Amino acid sequence: MRDQKPGIMTNVKGIYHWMDRVHTTVGEVSKTPFGLFGILLLHMLLISPARMAAQDNLRNVPNPDPQYELETLNVADGFEVNLFADEPMLVKPIQMNWDEQGRLWVVGSEHYPQLKPGEVPNDKIYVLEDTTGDGKADVSTVFAEGLHIPTGILPGDGGAYVANATEILHLKDTNGDGKADQRRKVLTGFGTGDTHHLIHTFRWGPAGRFYFNQSIYIHSRIETPHGVKELKGGGVWRFQPETMELGVYARGLINPWGLRFNKWGQSFLTDGAGREGINYAFPGLTFVSAPGAERIIEGLNPGQPKHSGLEIISGRHFPDSLAGSFITNDFRANRINRFVLEEQGSGYVSNQAEDLLWSDNVAFRPVDISIGPDGAIYVADWYNPIIQHGEVDFRDPRRDHTHGRIWRITAKDRPLVDKPKLKGISTGELLDALKRPEKWTRSQAKRLLKERGAEQVVPELKAWVDGLDPSDSRYEQYLLEALWVFQSVDAVNRPLLEKTLNAENHQVRAATVRVLNYWYENIDNASHLLEQAVGDDHAKVRLEAVIALRNQQNAKAATTALSVLDSPMDNFLDFALWQTVRELEPYWMERLQADSSFLKDPRKRAYALKSVPNPEAVGHLLTLYQRGEMPEEYNEDLFNSVARWGTSDDLAVILNLATSDAEIHRERRASYLAALVEAARQREVKPTEGIDQIVKYIDSDNVEIAQHALRLTGYWNLEHLREDIADIAKMGKEALRPAAVDALATLGGNQSLDLLVRMSGSEYPDELRLMAAERLVRLNLEKAASNAVKIFREVSGQAGTEDLFSAFFSQEGGIEILAEKLSDQEIPKRSHWKVASLWNDKYHLTGEKIKT
Repeated sequence: MRDQKPGIMTNVKGIYHWMDRVHTTVGEVSKTPFGLFGILLLHMLLISPARMAAQDNLRNVPNPDPQYELETLNVADGFEVNLFADEPMLVKPIQMNWDEQGRLWVVGSEHYPQLKPGEVPNDKIYVLEDTTGDGKADVSTVFAEGLHIPTGILPGDGGAYVANATEILHLKDTNGDGKADQRRKVLTGFGTGDTHHLIHTFRWGPAGRFYFNQSIYIHSRIETPHGVKELKGGGVWRFQPETMELGVYARGLINPWGLRFNKWGQSFLTDGAGREGINYAFPGLTFVSAPGAERIIEGLNPGQPKHSGLEIISGRHFPDSLAGSFITNDFRANRINRFVLEEQGSGYVSNQAEDLLWSDNVAFRPVDISIGPDGAIYVADWYNPIIQHGEVDFRDPRRDHTHGRIWRITAKDRPLVDKPKLKGISTGELLDALKRPEKWTRSQAKRLLKERGAEQVVPELKAWVDGLDPSDSRYEQYLLEALWVFQSVDAVNRPLLEKTLNAENHQVRAATVRVLNYWYENIDNASHLLEQAVGDDHAKVRLEAVIALRNQQNAKAATTALSVLDSPMDNFLDFALWQTVRELEPYWMERLQADSSFLKDPRKRAYALKSVPNPEAVGHLLTLYQRGEMPEEYNEDLFNSVARWGTSDDLAVILNLATSDAEIHRERRASYLAALVEAARQREVKPTEGIDQIVKYIDSDNVEIAQHALRLTGYWNLEHLREDIADIAKMGKEALRPAAVDALATLGGNQSLDLLVRMSGSEYPDELRLMAAERLVRLNLEKAASNAVKIFREVSGQAGTEDLFSAFFSQEGGIEILAEKLSDQEIPKRSHWKVASLWNDKYHLTGEKIKT
């Protein structure tokens, strides 16, 4: 669990912008003599050697026979695996979900990743049944066909919801022949930027809402009866089909193909292109790659492989030691990982356990995973030696378009769960199914109860709750299940809500606060209940209360949320408070402007002010800081706020502090100057007065202070210092040279241009030449390219050649100009130029020189 604050998103967005430029440019660049360098850079920075080896070097395509594949599957001790279904019962499974009859609904696509010209879409929905109970499907029905790369399937509301490219359809069988004869468009307008990023991973939430994901290259704009809803990039949608209310539940992640809720209603995600393992999510959370995000939360397992699909083990079939384990597919490494989560504060920590299944068969591609009605684990195997479509051609003949399997994993010598009969049973029997240990059974029962509606369900539900035994160890869990049913049928039950708000189990209290969040308009003392929850003994309850307070939309809600600072904080809770304070800013800021005594507690006032992107807040923060009332833990946030939002007058205050002789300010001088650098770099804003004071620090013994001072001379256009800066670049301390060269480039003009041209010449040390040439790219591409060619030919063993090479990609037209200059040059093979040597090593080119 690591929280990243402002700054990280700039880098991430820059990387993706740069990647987009490379992808759009490489087609043209490869036609030039420079083409091999452009393509090489793609391989160096975007594709790891392992991935290239697994894709481009694959020559022995595995035997597609399912029995052969079965023999390559290894399972952990105490488990076994069997084939549940294969072709022609289904083809290329992408996602699967169960219905109340224990039938497995699967979407598959033989057309992925792209239709051929003139080809008519004909992807299908398959419904698989095991009618004999032997663990193998014996019936496969094509429920619907003619679909275009369907990526999500969810039985419900008398049929099934399906993701069909840019739309969500609801398909229904009205005549009982097992095939859809009614097709209704539910939502349209989802983006199509990339076929493996389309909307996907359909799931029912614990209270009958419909959740689904989309990925980074998808920009969706959806018209609903409640207005236009947008999600640009990755994230999770939340949809209520009955009312057509659609909203964004969480934003970010790169390619989130896993989504599950635990038995307490908390949500978790996996990412098929990120490397974060299990991601803990809650309403309003932002992850990496969320456009415009000021702050993000990382996953629980940084550095883990990319994962597709997610399931949480529950029920009686598997040993108690596995209960609550998270299982997810490492589809690239052909295995199923297992993680064990433990509570920590308002969130979780996650540790990887022994893999559940693994294989050396490169065509085994587990992409979805689910526990079935018998308690066994079912794995959707997309079966393909070639994955994704960035590494290899769309039409690569090794792509498999005809196979696909569902595997079934069971525990040895343990009885399976008797498949419960849920269809057609009474409401009372469905309510009793909420007591079953299997999450599958409880989820299906809740969905069926929701579909029966409030009029039929509520009277019996109230009686069922009254009849529960308070001495039962699961009593509070049953109450929570009932609360979710009330929510799903949109029937507010205040007495039950207040009972579960006071449950002994903190997970039940936390889940209840989330229900209160959705019912807040119908609960007249919601504010009082949230005040109590913010002071709860457990951080998870406090987290949900802080989130729920966003709906109050008044200044008092902000003060209530800020009272959480009186209890221990952690990253998740801090993120939630930060976001709530930002959303409530119009209310509390207006109050603060009118009444300076509002938010009397300096720590809470400082927290609120440092959290918002408002120049008016900076002045208040500086006042607190100068009075000595700013908590030291918030100093970094203060400096960041000054850099991002401070006015010229605010910057003048910081400059005066930076030049103060008071000991406390001398100790923080580097931080003050860093804030001034960032204000200049990001916004081109400088103090209203006193900027010449910076001169005395450019030769400071403190390297960090001197570096900041040097950069400020450039940003503040102190031209009279140009020669002094040049001397430092040429002859000063080695650690100061990059800052000095930066300052020269920032000053610009013909004098700086001439200085950088000379410094990139052969009479200067290699390191300085590289730095000067790289900065020269900003000022004059022609001169920079001419000098760069000489440097590439003459400089040996300097990693800075890569930085210089990359600098041309960051400037419009830079690649083309460099390619032109390189077209008639030869680069010595033994120059140790990183790009050339990597190219030779990878592609085994021979000879002493590479002709570009």
